[in-house]
Amino acid sequence: MVQEIKLSPRQVKRYSRHIIMPVVGSKGQRKLLGSKVLIVGAGGLGSPSAVYLALAGVGTIGLVDFDTVDLSNLQRQILHHDADVGRPKVESAKKTMLAYNPDTKVVTHQTRLTSENAMDIIPQYDVVVNGADNFPSRYLVNDACYLAGKPLVDGSILIFDGQATVFIPGKGCYRCLFPQPPPPGSVPSCAEAGVLGAMTGLVGSIQAVETLKLLMGIGDSLASRLLIIEGLSMEFREMRLRRNPECPLCGDHPTVTELIDYEVFCGLTPSAAAAHS
Repeated sequence: MVQEIKLSPRQVKRYSRHIIMPVVGSKGQRKLLGSKVLIVGAGGLGSPSAVYLALAGVGTIGLVDFDTVDLSNLQRQILHHDADVGRPKVESAKKTMLAYNPDTKVVTHQTRLTSENAMDIIPQYDVVVNGADNFPSRYLVNDACYLAGKPLVDGSILIFDGQATVFIPGKGCYRCLFPQPPPPGSVPSCAEAGVLGAMTGLVGSIQAVETLKLLMGIGDSLASRLLIIEGLSMEFREMRLRRNPECPLCGDHPTVTELIDYEVFCGLTPSAAAAHS
């Protein structure tokens, strides 16, 4: 549950442009300061999400990332700077976020999110922002958020295109949209196909907006809607999403009741049965 806290005079001035908005006000800002958000991946999507959530005054932001900063990251990952190359991403990200806003408590999880640790990390937070760039992680985060009862603010980008949506437990999930992962190698990664750096800023900022709305309980979220952005034509389209009664996770008769091996599920490693056949 989001905890409301008292604003100091300095915080009243810092967040004054929020507080003067009737739909936000002092109450909404106090909700943000008492809230906890987990960002999975301190990369292209996680960077703008983290920056804007920190600037907005979200009280606690957790970062999950096991990687180090690479020179090729700096074309889009605004949490990191040239001097951070080789440094763990969570350390670089924490430094940047605290420089923007020392009010925010940044909790670093320098690890790969796995089926073994996801249910220890995710339940600590109110909302999860998914910046993962691979299918095993996307299904893992989706399943863990549903099982933990946490809203998931999802985003993805590739080349000039992006998508964003919100999954609320009981109102559909990533498996309703994509019941099965694509065959291995059929969808190129950003490292293989490329991505316009500014697209990550656009989609990551949308994820930040959706997260803030959820935390304050205002507006209409992207739940049950998939926002599709085509950067070259700058067209925004919307597709309605519905909970699938046959979904193995959130459907009427679920078969996925605990976290599984997502590398095997996505066909990236052979199953134990196949390996011994």
